[in-house]
Amino acid sequence: MLIKLPEFKPASAANVMYAFSDKLLGIAAPMRQSMTYDQGRELAMHKELSRRTQMAVYFCDPHSPWQWGSNEDTNGLVRQHLPKGTDLSGYSQEQLDAIADQISDRPGKGLGVRSPMAVYRELLLISPQHSTLVH
Repeated sequence: MLIKLPEFKPASAANVMYAFSDKLLGIAAPMRQSMTYDQGRELAMHKELSRRTQMAVYFCDPHSPWQWGSNEDTNGLVRQHLPKGTDLSGYSQEQLDAIADQISDRPGKGLGVRSPMAVYRELLLISPQHSTLVH
């Protein structure tokens, strides 16, 4: 998931919290359990984010990127589309969603050679409340 932040430089913790909340609430509730974050100040309002989304928010220890390996791997995949230093202000949320969809459609060894998107669809279909899930 890639989230376009408001054009405030730097983005405030409140702007990040609202942007994250809005995007995360678009995910089916059973798929919205937790997120792991680094120690960035932009998530200073994590308690409000958790309250709004009903998600647990966890933090990695400082200088410990191995504690959130899937995020580091995903960042590498994002960098194939958006090299480090790219000005993201010229990208719309729709363009960022398209990049995220391409990444989510790539098969993953840890998912039995299924893509994250395929696993997400499978989980939605087996969910007892699948008819009321939002996506």
